[in-house]
Amino acid sequence: MDRARKEELVASLGTNFKEAGVIVVSHNLGLTAMQMNDLRGKMAEAGATVKVAKNRLVKLALAGTDAEGITDLFEGPTFLAFSQDPVAAPKTIADFAKKNDKLVILGGAMGNTILDDNGVKALAALPSLDELRAKLVGMIQTPATRVAAVTQAPAGQLARVIKAYADKSEAA
Repeated sequence: MDRARKEELVASLGTNFKEAGVIVVSHNLGLTAMQMNDLRGKMAEAGATVKVAKNRLVKLALAGTDAEGITDLFEGPTFLAFSQDPVAAPKTIADFAKKNDKLVILGGAMGNTILDDNGVKALAALPSLDELRAKLVGMIQTPATRVAAVTQAPAGQLARVIKAYADKSEAA
């Protein structure tokens, strides 16, 4: 790779790091190309990105960002996963790591908070932003349906009482 392309890659990675909600660093200890493509597809579905780059270039890109503290994780064959949603990348990587023992989560960063592998796994256990939004909408809608049911109940009871009096009058 020539110098101009390296500079472009470092600038691109630096922009991605500044915009990312979370960055996850993992070891690639023998994943096949097919497995990496599968991981890339799953990450894309989740709204996350996987990048493989030279450790030296990644360290240069991390300089001056909030995630600068994770530079010591870049030893050996590593790759990055990052996403805007703080849960998307960790959840996808953790799910993939459960099925592939060759993928080892090293740690990551969420803003200026440095995460170890357990921190990344804890993030993966949280619900995603979409799941939280769905729960919130459900919680907002539930009281409205309860209010409607409560206000309709007296009217229904009143109608049944009137019908009972009408039936009683007809019988008499």
